[in-house]
Amino acid sequence: MSGEQTRQNEDTRGVHQEPDFAQAFKDLARGERAAAALENHLDTLEKKIEELLAKADEEERKCKEQSKPSASNSDPSSTNREGSGSTKNGALQARKVLE
Repeated sequence: MSGEQTRQNEDTRGVHQEPDFAQAFKDLARGERAAAALENHLDTLEKKIEELLAKADEEERKCKEQSKPSASNSDPSSTNREGSGSTKNGALQARKVLE
């Protein structure tokens, strides 16, 4: 190969590298936008889950308050402790997963 042909090949490779870098930057920017969109979606889902957990806790509290007057008339040792904590335990486990 002559010196002129080598120089032309180097110039041609240099031209091809620039579009590759440009495409890489475009792909990177597109990936960053997709990641930001996913983060926003996950934040929204997390807020909804927190709202649902708070609602479940509130409903559990209300159920316990409603059952207190009837529980005072019955034997306290006969209450089902396992069932009363299952919702709360589930809520605590869900919170741990979110963290």
